Amino acid sequence: MKKYFLIMLVVIVGLSFTGVVSAADKDAIKAKVDEIAVAIEGGKPVSDFADAAKLKPHYVYIMEEGGKLLVHPSLTGENLKEKAAPVYDAVVKATLEGTWVKYQWNDAEKNAYVRKTKTGVIVGSGY
Repeated sequence: MKKYFLIMLVVIVGLSFTGVVSAADKDAIKAKVDEIAVAIEGGKPVSDFADAAKLKPHYVYIMEEGGKLLVHPSLTGENLKEKAAPVYDAVVKATLEGTWVKYQWNDAEKNAYVRKTKTGVIVGSGY
C-alpha cells in the first residue's frame, strides 16, 4: 500500500510541475509577443525581429492580415492562408489587446498567443 501511495504521490507532483512549467511558458510567450507588438507600433521595422523566428522552443512569427508571413522560421514570404488555412483562421482572430487561440495541426491541438498591431500586422507565438 505504501508503494502504491508513493507512486501516486510522485505522479501527482510530476503533473503539478508540468502545469507550472506550462504557465511559465505561456507567460514568456505572451511577454515576448507583447514586447514585439509594442515595438512595431512604436515604429520599429518588422525586419528587426527576424531573429525572433529562431527562438527556442517558442519561435515568433509576424504576418500581414492577408496571410503573408513577414517573419517565420521557414515560411517567410509565403501565405499562411494558402499553406495552412486552419492555422490562418485561428491566427487572424488576433486582437489589439492580444488573445489566445487554439487550432488543430498535424493531429495535435496547438495554442498560440496572437496580437494585432495598430499598423496591421499580427505577431504570434505558441506551443
